Amino acid sequence: MSAPSDEATTEQAGTRLEVAAQGTTDAATQAAHGGEQASAAEDDLLLERQLCFALTVASRSVVGAYKPVLERMGLTHPQYLVMLSLWENSPRTVRDISEALAQEPATISPLLRRLETAGLITRRRVEGNERALAVALTPAGAALRQQATSVPGTMMAKLGLSRKQVEDLHRTMMDLIAATTGRSAD
Repeated sequence: MSAPSDEATTEQAGTRLEVAAQGTTDAATQAAHGGEQASAAEDDLLLERQLCFALTVASRSVVGAYKPVLERMGLTHPQYLVMLSLWENSPRTVRDISEALAQEPATISPLLRRLETAGLITRRRVEGNERALAVALTPAGAALRQQATSVPGTMMAKLGLSRKQVEDLHRTMMDLIAATTGRSAD
């Protein structure tokens, strides 16, 4: 084993002097080398750095921004989501709608009742399967789709986002959903 060079010895001595001047121990010095990592770990606990907090506030804010836009159509945000699923495919079973919206059927049922009262959908038992309930658009519900075509553009303008930004954000959100639920992001 070779002896350390003068340059290495001088550097080590300088480090020891700095440590002594700061009144720290060798253990603290080693921790200080990982101090940047420790500081980053501490910063990770700041509320403003929490992904869950940002997602919660963003979700509440975006849904709130939809409210006045959807009120003109006579819909709440959850009702709008149900109508979107039905505009894609009608009729659908309650189970199919709840799976599409990642909600429990018991959560969807009150929404369906209100949409039926508003004359936008019908609910009927599926022939041959008395346990399944088919949900279909009424002519008024189908016609509401034309008015809804302006919602995405209105919301992009309201939120100051381009179509590309919305697509990128949506892809990221779908990746997060897939990572937390095991569902495919496709």
